[in-house]
Amino acid sequence: MNKTVYVPSYFQPIYKEVTVKVPTGNTKRFLGFIDIEEKIRKKEVVQEGWSDCQVDGERLNEDITRTVDKLNQDGFEVISITPVTSGNWGFKYDSGSINNGTGRGGYGYGYGYSYTEGVRCTGNSGHCHLFFF
Repeated sequence: MNKTVYVPSYFQPIYKEVTVKVPTGNTKRFLGFIDIEEKIRKKEVVQEGWSDCQVDGERLNEDITRTVDKLNQDGFEVISITPVTSGNWGFKYDSGSINNGTGRGGYGYGYGYSYTEGVRCTGNSGHCHLFFF
């Protein structure tokens, strides 16, 4: 008997470095009667969003490893791991928008790319079921 499990991929997180003010725990007296908490500037790396074109290969590898381990624990031997591919594209064109005195011209461009959306892991339990009619 076979069993298939879909393992989705995720895009890579995008990080950026920001400067934040961090309290020191000390206070300073301002104008002789107002206590102001001291802060220092510190650089931190924070997640800004997600890539729209780069798959997080490390995470996908870890997810596949967990899936294979689970299939093995359930008595299945993994016989194939097949990528599931998706893609995206875009284009722009404009005909007749360029005048050069003797005629008109246009322009256009297009692009496309693919990425691994996930993988399909197939396991076999080694049990053979024969049916005769």
